[in-house]
Amino acid sequence: MLVIKNLTAEVDGKQILNGVDLTINDGEVHAIMGPNGAGKSTLSYVLAGRDGYEVTGGTATLDGVDILDMDPNERAAAGLFLAFQYPVEIPGVQMTNFLKTALNSQRKQRGESELEALDFLKLLKTKQKELGIADEMLKRPVNVGFSGGEKKRNEVLQIAMLQPKMAILDETDSGLDIDALKIVADGVNRMRGAGRSFLVITHYQRLLDYIVPDVVHVLAKGKIVKSGTAELAKELEKTGYADVA
Repeated sequence: MLVIKNLTAEVDGKQILNGVDLTINDGEVHAIMGPNGAGKSTLSYVLAGRDGYEVTGGTATLDGVDILDMDPNERAAAGLFLAFQYPVEIPGVQMTNFLKTALNSQRKQRGESELEALDFLKLLKTKQKELGIADEMLKRPVNVGFSGGEKKRNEVLQIAMLQPKMAILDETDSGLDIDALKIVADGVNRMRGAGRSFLVITHYQRLLDYIVPDVVHVLAKGKIVKSGTAELAKELEKTGYADVA
């Protein structure tokens, strides 16, 4: 699914990633933990193609296709999704219109026919029901006036609608209470399985109580320094990063 080899990158001339190696197979959920400044969010932005994050070496392929030379919209059409730590507000753009435009833009990019309005609404209603999302939320502008939990539930709905191959969750637990955390985790767990993989970036082990990863990695000083099972996250919660960073 996603294969990263010796990836290096810099921001404003400062080297942040120093040779990241990572392989996530089809259907797997991997978690990346690490201290502040380790390069966790930088890795997610580099994979998504955010401006200002310059790749200086290495490769990243999705289903065998190099994504580093693609524009962000091309990466999205290829099946990459990034859920932001702080989702942006888009005043004046209704959630339903946003989702329909995003979905049809990706379909068009892939050479597929766009969904007609009725087919789109049927799909949306199905995903709403699965995730427990009310109609009222979809009538509002994107993320405007949303609580932290609503913003993250909105991103889970986007994953459900866009059906990416690889979904990256960048500290999606930031600012969430336990109830909101469970709702987001339940949505992610419903979408686990063949054809879709997840990379969960987090500071804390508590999210991994609800989204149990297949593999946990520790990122420190711009590279992965340790990997293990879900038990590694519990160990790090007790001991911190002093012994691995």
